[in-house]
Amino acid sequence: MQTKDLSPYIRRLMFVLIIAVATVFAISELGVLLQGGSVARAPQTIELVIPEGAASQVEAGEEPLGIPDEMVFVLGDILLVRNLDVVAHSLGPLFIPPESSASMPLDQADNFAMTCSFTPSKYLGLDVREPTTLGTRVLALGFSVPPTVAIFYIYSLLAFPIRQSPENSLPPLSQTPSKE
Repeated sequence: MQTKDLSPYIRRLMFVLIIAVATVFAISELGVLLQGGSVARAPQTIELVIPEGAASQVEAGEEPLGIPDEMVFVLGDILLVRNLDVVAHSLGPLFIPPESSASMPLDQADNFAMTCSFTPSKYLGLDVREPTTLGTRVLALGFSVPPTVAIFYIYSLLAFPIRQSPENSLPPLSQTPSKE
């Protein structure tokens, strides 16, 4: 009895594995680049400056210069709010008197909408994310590559079947004469 040669299937699997790893890696890195590197860093202190005249601008319905609608942080960052205005301001639990500053550690990953007195909308979005590290990138590859290989391999077999050479294929079944 002859056995079927599996080497074409194994070669195809190795080829598909390389393609899948390259594809998943490229998509993963594209995601990191699209985030702008904002979460691929170590925690740090980030300063938010409330400019002089912010209270009067907000009262007039204008956006103070330099105040974003939303800010993105890494878990462990410290938000330092410096008030250069002549009026006291607040941001969530922080009260910042004129010409002073207050800080808030960001130790919980979540998307916050904090009340504040220095924007016309009266809130500021704080998006605190887990940092993207080498470990999380490798973990993403570990979770993504196996199903990608399976899908690519099955598709490759359906779209481009492996043809066996005549010497490696099984012999045809012998036909026995039927008795009628």
